[in-house]
Amino acid sequence: MRALGVDVGTVRVGVALSDPARLVATPLTSLAAGPDLAGRLVEVAREHDCPTVVVGLPKALSGRDTASTAMARDLAAAVAQQGLDVHLWDERLSSAQAERVLLLAGRRRAQRRTERDPIAAAIILQGWLDATPTANEDGAA
Repeated sequence: MRALGVDVGTVRVGVALSDPARLVATPLTSLAAGPDLAGRLVEVAREHDCPTVVVGLPKALSGRDTASTAMARDLAAAVAQQGLDVHLWDERLSSAQAERVLLLAGRRRAQRRTERDPIAAAIILQGWLDATPTANEDGAA
């Protein structure tokens, strides 16, 4: 079963998708942030047969919570209330890493703005996939 990765932002939210074997994460899309975000994420997860959602947890480099941490936790809780398996994953520097990838690819500023969030979501999801031994075993322990 696939997993969905989410990079939460105040304007745009990046979304990534794993392959069915849960080995590789791929950028999917970005969604506008807003009050109905949890419902839209649940729709995307169900559309792509993703029972698992990995939400990036933005923390300061020191490891402390930031203003965005509560927003990500609230979103994760709202998605979990819809019956999906939700995991929080430390996302420190994922957006910066996505920006570097896009710069190396020669993307212009406007292209980077639209592509950065789904790539950051893929980085978050790939980190979780790589660190979760049972992620590619369909939940078998």
